Amino acid sequence: MALGKEWKAIFTFLTTTRAMAAEKLLREANIPGRLIPVPGRISAGCGMAWCAPIDSRNYTETILRKGNVAAEGIYELFM
Repeated sequence: MALGKEWKAIFTFLTTTRAMAAEKLLREANIPGRLIPVPGRISAGCGMAWCAPIDSRNYTETILRKGNVAAEGIYELFM
């Protein structure tokens, strides 16, 4: 196992506007994570994704759903 790598939940979005809305919503909910460029292993919409610790995946999905911000896809990557 490479040092510093761990499982992450990656949420992709169809548009930059939606990615930025997700960032605002998730920061307000104090969910750990940040916007990143979509990893090369994923082909997705706007090129931006929310990267969060894997253990916050379910809560992140719940907050996005309640906030009416749809993710295009949700992935689990070792990075």
